[in-house]
Amino acid sequence: MKTADVVVIGAGVVGSSCALIMAEAGLKVIVVDRGPIAGGTTGAGEGNIMVSDKEIVPEIELAVRSRDAWFEIADRIGNNFELHAKGGIALSRTDVGMAGLRKLAAHQSAHGIETIEVDGARLRELEPHMNPEIETAIHYPGDGQCQPMLSAAYFLRTVRHLKGEVWQRTEVLGFSKDKDGAITGVRTAREEISTRYVVNATGTWAGDIARLAGSELSIMPRRGFILVTTPAPKLIHHKVYDADYVANVASDSPELQSSAVVEGTESGTILIGASRERIGFDSRMNMAALERLAKQAISVFPVLSKLELLRVYHGFRPYSPDHLPVIGEDANVKGLFHCAGHEGAGIGTAPGSGELLTAMILGKPTFMDATPFLPSRFQGVA
Repeated sequence: MKTADVVVIGAGVVGSSCALIMAEAGLKVIVVDRGPIAGGTTGAGEGNIMVSDKEIVPEIELAVRSRDAWFEIADRIGNNFELHAKGGIALSRTDVGMAGLRKLAAHQSAHGIETIEVDGARLRELEPHMNPEIETAIHYPGDGQCQPMLSAAYFLRTVRHLKGEVWQRTEVLGFSKDKDGAITGVRTAREEISTRYVVNATGTWAGDIARLAGSELSIMPRRGFILVTTPAPKLIHHKVYDADYVANVASDSPELQSSAVVEGTESGTILIGASRERIGFDSRMNMAALERLAKQAISVFPVLSKLELLRVYHGFRPYSPDHLPVIGEDANVKGLFHCAGHEGAGIGTAPGSGELLTAMILGKPTFMDATPFLPSRFQGVA
């Protein structure tokens, strides 16, 4: 029987971040995933490392620490995953919208996020191809981006160098427990792993793992589409998005919601989002969503009308009922820790989440009060 200090279930960015930070802390880690590395939501992500879209104070704290941790990790293991601080621009074309952005920016500034209001002339300097009718916006220098699949792969490569293991295409079949119901092992299709601690970092499927362990976790899927253009000269310099994006993230509506979110990549392609729908794991194409995204993006950057689409893809963001991630020990099963429900912020907040869990497992102080993220907050909630 294999032995590990921690078994991390899930080889996306969240799981690989947890595994990396735990391995660096001296823990023997085995990562198990039923598919390949970054085969789930991570593989459908844009690589956002954003602080600009955060409103709730605990998530602001988590996002700010995670943003810094991303660059610290790159310094330690090498930046092989296209990490850069590109900055973000949040815009609105109405007085009401800008009033809301200013209020949010003031709130964020009070909690450590750098915000700069810019006028039309400065906008033209930051984004020369932006629609000239847009006259005011908020610039967030701290927003960043990475290539998420490369990030997970290089994080797990480092885990292997630190004597950890990564088991791909290996299904988790169940858990062994002692007489008090605490985790003692993970049964997989390959073999059983003896361990005291399990990290459930399976994203949208985290509820399945919780049920397999004899507990419950309310994590649900929210579908989103991304348009990808053919490679072009450098046209978009920041992550640029309409103010509606922040409202859409916080919304509980099951209906289709979309807002212009546009950014370039290192390869020259341009990513266009973002849509949100609560329709379960329905993977069918939604042409109405794609058409709306294209029109919204062109309204911000008219030059995009001259480009061709290379492809379209979708993913399922894992979200919790209160739109905060679930980070901490399960309320019912000792030794089972969850790190899921980050919705579209999983890539950006993965390192901070891993630091919180590592501190919890080692019994050390956490860098922030993790109470708002604990699974126990849903106890007794129908």
